[in-house]
Amino acid sequence: MKTWITPYMMHYKGRIGINILFGVLGVASGAMLLFVSGYLISKSALQPQNIMLVYVPIVAVRAFSISQAVFPYLQKLVGHNVVLRILSHYRNKLYDIIEPQALVLKSRFQTGDILGIVAEDIEKLQDFYIRTLFPAVTSVVVYGIIISVFGFFDLPFMVLMLALLGIIVFLVPLFSYFIMKRHHVAIKQKRATLYQHITDALFGQLDWMVSGRKQELFADVETDNDTLLARENNVHRWHHLRDALMRFVSGGIVVLTMIWVDGQVNEGAMSATVIAAFVLMMFSVTDALMPTSDAIEEVPAYVDSLKRMNNLHVPTMNEQDEAVVEHDLSPHPVIHLKNVSYHYDASEDQVIDDMTLTIQPGHKLALLGKSGSGKSTLLKLVSGVLTPNSGHIQLDSTDMNAAYLSKYVSVLNQQPHLFNTTIANNIRIGRADATEDEIISVLDQAQLMDLIQTLPHGIHTQMEEMGKRFSGGERHRIAFARLLIQNTPIILLDEPTTGLDPLTEQNLLETMLGAAKDKTVILVTHHLAGAELMDDIMFVENGRIKLYGSHEQLLETNDYYRTLYQMDSGIHG
Repeated sequence: MKTWITPYMMHYKGRIGINILFGVLGVASGAMLLFVSGYLISKSALQPQNIMLVYVPIVAVRAFSISQAVFPYLQKLVGHNVVLRILSHYRNKLYDIIEPQALVLKSRFQTGDILGIVAEDIEKLQDFYIRTLFPAVTSVVVYGIIISVFGFFDLPFMVLMLALLGIIVFLVPLFSYFIMKRHHVAIKQKRATLYQHITDALFGQLDWMVSGRKQELFADVETDNDTLLARENNVHRWHHLRDALMRFVSGGIVVLTMIWVDGQVNEGAMSATVIAAFVLMMFSVTDALMPTSDAIEEVPAYVDSLKRMNNLHVPTMNEQDEAVVEHDLSPHPVIHLKNVSYHYDASEDQVIDDMTLTIQPGHKLALLGKSGSGKSTLLKLVSGVLTPNSGHIQLDSTDMNAAYLSKYVSVLNQQPHLFNTTIANNIRIGRADATEDEIISVLDQAQLMDLIQTLPHGIHTQMEEMGKRFSGGERHRIAFARLLIQNTPIILLDEPTTGLDPLTEQNLLETMLGAAKDKTVILVTHHLAGAELMDDIMFVENGRIKLYGSHEQLLETNDYYRTLYQMDSGIHG
């Protein structure tokens, strides 16, 4: 609440107050329209001798009929204006949270989780204002006004109405909140699971089809959908029961109001012409108070959204890192890992376990290991987007932190995103002030200029979304050129050749290492093809260094390495 709700409520308190005022005036106009209409019908039935006796009620009916339409319109106009302003703040805030963590979020969340937050949670919070805050506050204000009106005439009846109307305004919403608490959270989470499954299925559809598990995927999605529908049916049943209860209470209030007004008339405290007026007015008032239950029962869903959005923030630097003053490093710093250990918050298992390593400037190191062995986590630690739980990662003698990312360290991920813009603009994402000559230079280093010169607009050719205009190898070369434009002394490559055929992969590795011959390169890879191009090979297992040495040394002295290399090279299997 303190992060996502309260600041914006305070910032827009004036507009929110105006919205609630218009809401109260809208309800009051509807109630007064029926009140005056009932009075007018009763008065006219007595055949007044002078039309002037009903002239004022006639004008009032016209005024209230107009105002009951105008005030709700103004309420919606102001309310949506406020909500859209707040929604823009939410989206900007969410982007500011996600953007600096782009590298680390992938290891903590699946794509469907992020989409669920962006598409479901942010949109859900706009409902907090429209469907909960505005109706709930309006109902409480109307409740206070109508109770005060009855208190003006009869205190005992005011106490009775205080209790009966309180059932609609407070008691039923409270029951609805607790009954719906589990349902709403379960529905939201099940929808988020569907986002996740469908997104993963779309991104991995080829794998599902090749493995022959397409029907299994459909079955999982269908099961999730059936569970979601069952929950939603339970919600609908409760809504029908709750509405029937409130209609029963509402009918009782109308009947008791009729009896009370009749008693007031018999005592001479009121005219008989107001019997219909009070009864009709109570129809309008109870209808205006009933949405309170719908408003309150949504609160658990908002709380769940707030938790998910708060959990999206993953601290990447400790407090000392935040206050760090950048030191001047040497043009080609040494990388030191000193007793580095790391584990994710959700697990106590060490992903990196007491690792010590020194990487000299210009050194080319290949990291290998099974899935989950800690290779990608180690790369994130070296890049500064994760901070070790213990130990130190240093450039020369300075602790590494995210401030050095893109200045001393650049990263190429498995699936670099290429945007629907020109080749030049995609390269400039690496450095916004890059000139055309610099762009051509890095594309030439990536061995792409021969191809680009054949295109109708050269480096200003549109790439289409995800770079679909180009082949897989060409897209990887463009992403590599974007990395080269940063001109950092350290380059981290996280399986940059994934999905490429062996020949294209070998050619791309040769291009990358040739263009980065004077730079420090750490390559995470899943097999040993091209290992002879690296200075050293390091196998990671359970967060520790299992093997370390040059390709030639390991090939001569280690049977395990020799067997793996032969299998990767196609000699065996």
